[in-house]
Amino acid sequence: MNVLVLGGAGFIGSHIIDALVSRGHGVKIFDLPNFGKHNLLQCMDSIEIYEGNFSNTHELAHALTGVDVIIHLICTTLPGSSNENPVYDVDTNVIGTLNLLDESLKKGVKKIIFASSGGTVYGIPKQLPIPETHPTDPICSYGISKLTIEKYLALYHRLYGLDYTVLRLGNPYGERQRISGVQGAIAVFLGNVLFNRPITIWGDGTVSRDYFHVSDLVSAVMCVLEKDHSSKVFNIAGGQAYSLNEIVALIQKVTGKKPDIHFTPVRVLDVPVNCLDISRALKELDWNPVVSLKEGIARSWEWLKNGKMTMHSTI
Repeated sequence: MNVLVLGGAGFIGSHIIDALVSRGHGVKIFDLPNFGKHNLLQCMDSIEIYEGNFSNTHELAHALTGVDVIIHLICTTLPGSSNENPVYDVDTNVIGTLNLLDESLKKGVKKIIFASSGGTVYGIPKQLPIPETHPTDPICSYGISKLTIEKYLALYHRLYGLDYTVLRLGNPYGERQRISGVQGAIAVFLGNVLFNRPITIWGDGTVSRDYFHVSDLVSAVMCVLEKDHSSKVFNIAGGQAYSLNEIVALIQKVTGKKPDIHFTPVRVLDVPVNCLDISRALKELDWNPVVSLKEGIARSWEWLKNGKMTMHSTI
């Protein structure tokens, strides 16, 4: 199968690339020029790399020739910053994806696997864990854009038969994740510990998220790619919520270090808790996360200590 990974040089994408190559798939990536090449060193001879801007349809179209399946990981905004410029969010993500869908039809692409956000599309949960049937009421532009793309995927499937699967992801973490910025609490916290910096927490530390290791995300993508399934939307996560305070406590156990903790005012865009019901994926995909949070944090810590961290990796 010929697979194009949009955003294939980043944190999640590079792990997916490794798995695709090892399984014998034909692999292309599309990403920004010179971005994340360090993540791809071990498989450079087995992939085709296309560089460009996702918003440039002409540059993107070159990568689509001969592609059966697209894994769409590209996103130009973050939950914490998307509300600052919703027009940019829509222009680059929603319009960019609509152009992708049109080009995919022209090039004969059979299926798109889209990385949506289980942490934002549902908004403030009315029940826990959150099933795929839960009402969608996002409270940030990032979640609105992700949900809008989901709706357009469903529309193009109905109108033109373009197949798709949406993966509503929890909070993935692991090796190759960037240790700077405001996204990816576990990686950022570990990076601060490594460099003896204090950890900053929004709110009182009780905000809880559904963290899961990137290797479990990759196995879910492989299941969607290679197994028959009837549903179009799956929650993919760990199935258990951990607070930021619990994350810090685990990091202290794994690293043997006790960093200073600084608490700052809570952000209005943060839902208080997010925990996803992953039973549909277990039933239809025979998928289940296997890496415990403590084990995953330990793997990430060892990777960082070995000097393999980067300040610039992304999704």
